Amino acid sequence: MALDSDLVVDRRRLKRRLLLWRVAAIVATVAAVVAIAGGVRELARGDHVARLSVERLILDDPWRDAALTQVAEDSSVRALLVRIDSPGGTVVGGEALYHGLRAVAENKPVVAVMGELATSAGYMIALGADHIVARAGTLTGSIGVIMQSADVTGLLDKLGIKPYSIKSRPLKAQPNPLEPLTEEARQAAKAVVLDFFEFFVGLVSQRRDMPREAVLRLADGRIFTGRQALAGGLVDQIGGEMQARRWLDETHGIAASLPVRDVTVDHGEEFWRDAIGNALGKMLSSERLSLDGLVSLWHPEGW
Repeated sequence: MALDSDLVVDRRRLKRRLLLWRVAAIVATVAAVVAIAGGVRELARGDHVARLSVERLILDDPWRDAALTQVAEDSSVRALLVRIDSPGGTVVGGEALYHGLRAVAENKPVVAVMGELATSAGYMIALGADHIVARAGTLTGSIGVIMQSADVTGLLDKLGIKPYSIKSRPLKAQPNPLEPLTEEARQAAKAVVLDFFEFFVGLVSQRRDMPREAVLRLADGRIFTGRQALAGGLVDQIGGEMQARRWLDETHGIAASLPVRDVTVDHGEEFWRDAIGNALGKMLSSERLSLDGLVSLWHPEGW
């Protein structure tokens, strides 16, 4: 009987020892995970090149502006790479992103890398970079601004529909697809478009160090290949991201081996649905036009 009691005591001691070893093993594992995570965080905070991708329509985006502010203030970001693959967008969207890139450039170099398409506002934002790289086959240029509307009064007459507008002055809500465009309204709308066009031409002249007359010869709305843009002084180099990194290395001592980390702009699907819907609505319906509804956008016929 005493033997059985000793056996029970020994088993309890063994269980206690196993429990202690298990607890110790768990504590050691957790400590190792924390140490590794800390090392990863330290690595993430290390020097790197940030990369911002600009694709599709360029719209006014305060979330993107905030992300660029963080890039500008982050001392671990040595440079900013901007990858552009966009036909353009609203004037205000291009203007805001241009100024955001120039704010980053106050503290660190910014280089733009054009993909298949970097036209209109897509080219405008490239002007915010210190160096522009394009592929030989990149489509760029299309320097200009457009306001689009339509006169559907003839169709409405055939349908027996008579629209009415009660407004304070004749130029309110002009151009308007529900009433014929008067010459006075045409000239007023044209003045707005030309004012933004002058802004665009001024940016090109300033950033590319070109006389205004030279810019105007290129700013008739046409598109250029990367090779043509290089010959015309609109871009600095033919190539891609590798050439951009080499330029950073040779001119700013930022090694090509430095890691690249993408800039994330988190604003959810709802923002894009509403923003794109608003932008398209402003292009198609003058009733919703506002200054940011003017677009600097290139698209082939039939789009």
